[in-house]
Amino acid sequence: MPLIRILHRLAVQAERAVDRFRPKDQRPPLVEPYRGHATPDGLVLRGRVLAGLRRDTPHKARNKWANFKAMVGLFFTDEIADIEVLHVASGATALSDEEGYITLQLPRPSNAQPGWRMEPIQIAGDDSTTVQVPVLIPDPAAEFGVISDIDDTVLRTGAWNTARNLWTSLTGNALTREVFADGVALMEKLHEGKNPVFYVSSSPWNLHDFLDNILFRKAGLVAGPVFLRDLGISETQFIKGTHGDHKGAAIDTILAANPELSFVLIGDTGQHDAEVYAAAHARHPGRIRRIILRGTVETRDIKAEAGLLKLEKSGLQVDVVPDYNSLVQ
Repeated sequence: MPLIRILHRLAVQAERAVDRFRPKDQRPPLVEPYRGHATPDGLVLRGRVLAGLRRDTPHKARNKWANFKAMVGLFFTDEIADIEVLHVASGATALSDEEGYITLQLPRPSNAQPGWRMEPIQIAGDDSTTVQVPVLIPDPAAEFGVISDIDDTVLRTGAWNTARNLWTSLTGNALTREVFADGVALMEKLHEGKNPVFYVSSSPWNLHDFLDNILFRKAGLVAGPVFLRDLGISETQFIKGTHGDHKGAAIDTILAANPELSFVLIGDTGQHDAEVYAAAHARHPGRIRRIILRGTVETRDIKAEAGLLKLEKSGLQVDVVPDYNSLVQ
């Protein structure tokens, strides 16, 4: 039996053991809404059914140990499967999967206006659980779309160094983490009040509210649908794919939802954004108009170098810059 299958089996068994002995949250289920997006024919609403929301109230003076406990606590969610979620306006329903995730695909209203549209959903039969799901409908005047990475692109993380990434992520809070001002300015310039912006990250969905708080509520980053990663373990999947698989699939989804737009891809050289973006360009010829990469490391690994070489040969406009300041002046 291949090693990966053995590890998969062990991981499933370990997760079941932890779930068996960890006290279950006895609160009734509720829905955590995620930003949705539009397609030419429909609206895609996303969220997750949980027994309770874990939220952090940060303080600048809070020590790293307290931050660590608060961040780790975000991963101990009690997700609930097989819960029926209702779209209040249309009556459409969806069942939460084994990790609690739900996706509702609705027909696109004929009178839908560009911008953010709020769609109410609830646990079926329980009006008290109603939440509003924001859904972005792109402006018909948009010239292009933007897809941006998060880690080390708009938020300092050190994601290319696993130890540094974990330390930064688990010992900081929403008031101490650094959002790059030049990243906020670049998104604003590219957005121009009409061009839709989407965010793709390998961070887990457990950090959705944490990132939402840091990036959009506090730093004022242009709001857009966020595609995070499911790190859950199931009978059929082990950690739900790789970093590159996740980002590539998210890019494919965004491009398919906006067939009339070409896209600017933004990332950094610390991980494998160049490789992922080169592969996206190969899959979608003519759809990628420009790539912008923040140069986060002096020495790039072989895959990053190979990705940059592919981009250089592609004929695309590729900007590898130490920061984005020169692009927003």
